Amino acid sequence: MSLRVSHPHVELSAQLEGSPVVRGTRIAVRRLFAWHRQGVPLETLFKRYPQLSPGQLLDALSFAYDNPELIEADLARERAALGQDVRNP
Repeated sequence: MSLRVSHPHVELSAQLEGSPVVRGTRIAVRRLFAWHRQGVPLETLFKRYPQLSPGQLLDALSFAYDNPELIEADLARERAALGQDVRNP
């Protein structure tokens, strides 16, 4: 799958199996998206991640909404990894 990242604050992390992260951090876009989708207000996310500028956080969410299949696959991969860790401590 070829993906062109046109969001200046998002990069695909080789260290995190190609997961989209906020550029220069290890903050996964999937986490920001999952909380936002569950109704967590932007103000709460700004407070939880004070190291992110509003532009970084909003660009990460924009990336997630522009690439829902990628984010859903990333969330599924995370759930599978967590399930695997729980079964095999």
